[in-house]
Amino acid sequence: MRLGTRASLLATTQSGTVAEAVRAATGRTVELVPITTAGDVLTGPLAQLGGTGVFVAALRDALLRGDCDIVVHSMKDLPTGPVDGLCIGAVPQRASMRDVLCTARPARLERDGAGSGLTLDDLPEGAVVGSGSPRRVAQLLRRRPDLVVRGIRGNVDTRLRKVDEGEYDAVVLAEAGLARIGRPDRIDDAFETDAWPTSAGQGALAVEVRSDDPFAPALAALTDADTEATALLERAVLRRLEAGCAAPVGISARVDPAGSVVLLAEVYAVDGVRSVRVERALARTDIGDDAGRDAAAADVVDELLAGGAADLADLPGSSR
Repeated sequence: MRLGTRASLLATTQSGTVAEAVRAATGRTVELVPITTAGDVLTGPLAQLGGTGVFVAALRDALLRGDCDIVVHSMKDLPTGPVDGLCIGAVPQRASMRDVLCTARPARLERDGAGSGLTLDDLPEGAVVGSGSPRRVAQLLRRRPDLVVRGIRGNVDTRLRKVDEGEYDAVVLAEAGLARIGRPDRIDDAFETDAWPTSAGQGALAVEVRSDDPFAPALAALTDADTEATALLERAVLRRLEAGCAAPVGISARVDPAGSVVLLAEVYAVDGVRSVRVERALARTDIGDDAGRDAAAADVVDELLAGGAADLADLPGSSR
């Protein structure tokens, strides 16, 4: 079996984990097929390059051509619209959804095995924090309006190096990515999702396959039920809003101890001054399929819009 993946360290690490799971579930050998996407070669702010889809199109094209048999995406990078001939065959267990703050690691501290230990509140007034995400920009400015938030591109190591070299005082990244590439020691502060909801699907992976591939049903063994319930619900809300990475929108869901799915959706003004927030507890049986998730998402989006979300951000779905 040929598994298509972006060639970055994070992508190949994620794909390697999926490859091992496929081998364990099916007994088949799996070969990683590196694929270069537009997002890997173009420069500039992600939102101006076409959004998260710049990381996905080349992988999907390769899958449709038959150059590979399955592809692995970070679910937060996956556009919410369907593609003829393709489907999500599996949603493996999710890693952390949280965003985290990483500050500088001078060489001396790195040798001593100690970090700077700065939290978001510890950063000096006017500190420069790197993020290309309008959502993160809004959340940072809501907490610390004195910060200078500047766009940043590159893989995880590139962004960390820019902090260590003094180009930025800190950077906000996804905890899942740092954990997957063995860099959890770089985390200085973590933001809990009840106050800092993240991107729809953050921390989750999507295994995509051709709809007519006879192997597709076998991939279901890789799916984690809680991850599928939460991540697909988050994507349903994003789809209803028709909001991509250019919109300051946070959507996070979790399974509570009683087994209900608790959904939080928040839309921000880009300066962080205002926001509209909706929180719902939903029965698993009510969101067990696409129709149930879409109905729940429609209800949440209606409440967001009634609260003025369309006045804060460009949300094409507000025209419904």
